[in-house]
Amino acid sequence: MERAPIRAPLIKNLEFKVGLLLVSTVLLALLLVLYGLYARGVFEPTRTLRLMAPQADGVAVGQPLTFSGFPIGEVKRLALTPEGQVRIEIAIPEKEAKWLRESSVFTLEKGLLGHTEIKAYTADLSDKNPLGDGAERELIPAENPLDIAMLKQRAQDILDHVAAMTAPESAINRTLGNVETVSERMAGDYGILQGIMGSPEHAAQVVRVIEKTHTLLGHINGISLKVDGMLGKADRQVFGPEGVMDQTRQSVAQVNLLLGDVRESLKKADAILSSAQTASAHVATITGHVKEASTDVAQLRTEIDDSVRKVNHLINELNKKWPLARDVEIKTP
Repeated sequence: MERAPIRAPLIKNLEFKVGLLLVSTVLLALLLVLYGLYARGVFEPTRTLRLMAPQADGVAVGQPLTFSGFPIGEVKRLALTPEGQVRIEIAIPEKEAKWLRESSVFTLEKGLLGHTEIKAYTADLSDKNPLGDGAERELIPAENPLDIAMLKQRAQDILDHVAAMTAPESAINRTLGNVETVSERMAGDYGILQGIMGSPEHAAQVVRVIEKTHTLLGHINGISLKVDGMLGKADRQVFGPEGVMDQTRQSVAQVNLLLGDVRESLKKADAILSSAQTASAHVATITGHVKEASTDVAQLRTEIDDSVRKVNHLINELNKKWPLARDVEIKTP
């Protein structure tokens, strides 16, 4: 007699458990994928940077953008523009965007073995202008990017200085404003004088002063001409022919002649006085001679007085014609 086969006991809810296992496996795999994507920063907010280059040899999607040797972004897309340039779109995580500024420089460098790198250089991290989302910059093929970064920073500094110089409140603009004001004043009736003085009234005052000065100079010139004429007349009257000096010389010559006569008369008086002294010793014998000598002395005294009066008269005439420093008087001895 055959024995009946033994059946294995059935597992309760086998289909449910198998389905639960499959779902758990799928969810676990999905979580692992999501974690991997999160670890790679797929869900992190990013900024887009567009780099323009004439060519992009060696650049590929997924290539990193490095800063100081550390990757801070990744190439997401390559495309050609209608002008034939290469547009490289790079995604930069927000946490790495702090290394980039408006003054940053992006270069494409090729190594000796053909390896290509896209690098970013920021010369001044204290720049308060961060690189915005969707910014478009030129990708520079360079052999010495540090020099280029420094040159760009210097160029940026120059542009900043130029911007400061051309600001509305800058010294240059104020100077140009003053020049414009002076130019407007110079367009007035008084021209440059009005521009210098600042107003037509002040310029008119200066013009009046100049006119008065010109008139005064004319008067002074007339007075000078009159003085020159007077000096010429005085010179002719004093030093010319028949002038005071000429008459004075003639008068002096006459005085010399008169003085010569006086000296001759005095010599005669000396001789008579000598004779009188000799005769006085013989008074008793020559009384008659003394009377005669006295008569001669009286006549001589009269002649001397006449000569002295003539000299005094001549000196008075000289004083009238040419005033002397002191009075001269000839007294009879």
